[in-house]
Amino acid sequence: MYPIHLLETKPQTTAHLAQTMTLLSMNSAELRQKIESELANNPALELLEARRCRACGRLLVESNPCPICSQPYSPEALEPIVFTSARNDFFQSHRTGSSHNISPDDLPEDNLAPVLDLPTFILRQIAPELAEEDRPIAAHILTSLDEDGLLPTPLLEISRYHHVSIERVTRVIKLIQHSEPIGAGSSSPQEALLVQLEVLSNSRQTPEHIERAIREGMDLLSRHHYTKLGVLLDITAEEAEEISKFISTNLNPYPARSHWGSIRQGSEPTPHAYHQPDILISHLNGQPDGPLVIEILFPVGGSLRINPLFRKVFKNAPSEKIEKWQKDLETANLLIKCLRQRGNTMRRLLSIITQHQRDFILQGDKHLKPITRASLAQTLEVHESTVSRAVSGKTIRLPNGRIIPLSKFFDRSLPIRAMIREMIDSEKEALTDSQIAGKLGKKGYSIARRTVAKYRSMEGILSARTRQSMART
Repeated sequence: MYPIHLLETKPQTTAHLAQTMTLLSMNSAELRQKIESELANNPALELLEARRCRACGRLLVESNPCPICSQPYSPEALEPIVFTSARNDFFQSHRTGSSHNISPDDLPEDNLAPVLDLPTFILRQIAPELAEEDRPIAAHILTSLDEDGLLPTPLLEISRYHHVSIERVTRVIKLIQHSEPIGAGSSSPQEALLVQLEVLSNSRQTPEHIERAIREGMDLLSRHHYTKLGVLLDITAEEAEEISKFISTNLNPYPARSHWGSIRQGSEPTPHAYHQPDILISHLNGQPDGPLVIEILFPVGGSLRINPLFRKVFKNAPSEKIEKWQKDLETANLLIKCLRQRGNTMRRLLSIITQHQRDFILQGDKHLKPITRASLAQTLEVHESTVSRAVSGKTIRLPNGRIIPLSKFFDRSLPIRAMIREMIDSEKEALTDSQIAGKLGKKGYSIARRTVAKYRSMEGILSARTRQSMART
């Protein structure tokens, strides 16, 4: 027989675990739906406007992060800084300087859907800075984008259609270009690359001469003519090749193809899906050599708590209401506790992942280190299913602006696929799958020819015969 107190607490513990696992598997959009539904239906639950740190409970000022939890333990430490902030804070902190007090929630469309079409996705990002009278211009531009996210319509034509100055249309274009996916709304792949380079240069160092290479040497870059590009830029062929590799790794000439931040979608059709990130990674104080800052976006501002008025009224509840009100109180308490537990789990998990994968985050796919959900679960001392739920459906934005699924940190084929891309990018003559398998074998990766063909297909790379034929053409 179990003791009486264990029998009494077991149902609550089971409910707590089940609720925590359910919340853990939700992305920020789904979590927002859950919270808003509970706020609408449960009178015992209240959203307090005052913001507190979700880790230490400290009262926060305006939209600033916690002054304690968002700082490194020591200036020399490279341990990542992981904290939670409200999604609204992210919008405000990245849209400063606007005189138009419009939030994404002011738009008529449903802002809870995790997958959006490109025009809606961009419109909701630029809403805080977009004057109401400029919305028709933005809508015209966004609905005119082609499947690559580029704008084939001349700006002069748009300005004449709306009877506004071309400067006003240009201001709207710049808002669109600097939203996700960065470069959308550009008139050409070249302009999209220049916009992305401008944004990227604010957070990390970029190769010298890269802007001129894009402006003057796009044809040479696309044909891998590094010697000629070097002559044009007055640099060595090796430096020109490094510029090409940097562009290939970090920039995207076709912004609308950037599903999960990659232009290589493989042979299978992929629907256009654009996601708000659930997690942001940035450099502390913009220093690439310093600690990484991991910001977990919580979908609502303020703090959830038990409604004090409800608690007071509950003491004098009529007999026919006691059972229902008691259930409301327990449900609200459980949600608050489970959300806290979800936050703690996500912070611990992301701290370990980002420490282990720092090189991948900063240097690209080739530097991904092997890690499994099982090994991570063992480190965290949780069940493997807990890690799977925490990773599932979440997206993360890297310091270079790429949005990738959190599950990509566990993709063991990624470094090999990156090496295959690198080999093919630098090939003088088209390498066959067997030749690539042989080169990988010399690097310590023993994989079959058909596996190379599979990875090449996943990267959207054509066969050796087709590449050779195109080169001749």
